[in-house]
Amino acid sequence: MTKFDTLMENKLAQNVLVWFFLFIILMGIVVTDDKFTTVFLIMCIFAAAVYINNLLILPYFSKSKTLFGLLFLLNSTFFTGIMVYFLIKYSNQLFEWLVFLNLYGVLVLVLVFGIALKMSRDSIQRKHKEREAELMLLKAQLNPHFLFNTLNNLYGLSVLKSDKLPDLMLKLSDLLRYSLYDTKESFVPLAKEITYLENYIALEKIRLEDQVTISFDLKGAFTTEKIAPMLCIIFVENAFKHLGNSDKSQSKVVVSLDLRGDKLIFSCENSKDDLFSNAELILENEDGSGIGLKNVKKRLSLLYPEKHTLTISKNLTLFKVQLILDLN
Repeated sequence: MTKFDTLMENKLAQNVLVWFFLFIILMGIVVTDDKFTTVFLIMCIFAAAVYINNLLILPYFSKSKTLFGLLFLLNSTFFTGIMVYFLIKYSNQLFEWLVFLNLYGVLVLVLVFGIALKMSRDSIQRKHKEREAELMLLKAQLNPHFLFNTLNNLYGLSVLKSDKLPDLMLKLSDLLRYSLYDTKESFVPLAKEITYLENYIALEKIRLEDQVTISFDLKGAFTTEKIAPMLCIIFVENAFKHLGNSDKSQSKVVVSLDLRGDKLIFSCENSKDDLFSNAELILENEDGSGIGLKNVKKRLSLLYPEKHTLTISKNLTLFKVQLILDLN
């Protein structure tokens, strides 16, 4: 969210800023013996008109009752102008029409600006709620996706009656606890996300035993940084899911996280079959079981607009994903 969006959502900051500038403008227009009192009373009249319009009249425009809304707006402006007229007349021994017309013009501008500000803020809040709803949907899709893959691993070991099944179940319990309870926030501590990745990779090591060379490297001090949950895991899942075998070398999965200041560099690479392309497999599965990768791209565009770089590359034996995030 940009600083402008934050300001637009802070109602107190909006009102203080707008009325402060209006006070300065009125102090330059009004000419009376007791200028401060007169300006204060005028601002009270303006404030009443603005808030009545925003709370009572503006909703008519959103209810497809534009004619009624315009009628009420004109009446409100007219009666407010009359109140300003009498206030100026009785506060200034020498009544000046020019001063009144200037104040009436300011009144119209204030009403228009107040309405525009209210509509703009409502629009931003509506878009923000829509984005939150979409993110909740995407995260809801990610968790079952992960659970489906992990239960497949659990089933495979149960069929083989492996002694490593209890350890796997403990790892699965930790993973599910994180995905169900710790991912409710838009951002989580980076250290928790790393622990989640470590548990998942440990689970895969138990399943694959010595068939695959697996490494997980960390560089940097992961202390106060936060990250959107369940971002990196999708790429790690895909690395294991589409892991290929090569006659020339042992299969491998290499995952690394490098924190450099506010930039997080995530890298995940895996070996692949010479005859198949991991990119093709992912694209084929995006409408079904590969929904995780599609959603993580969508979440990146929503949560890190212009603050991320995602690079997917491949050659004959290797498939690599690199994600650079600006965590600031």
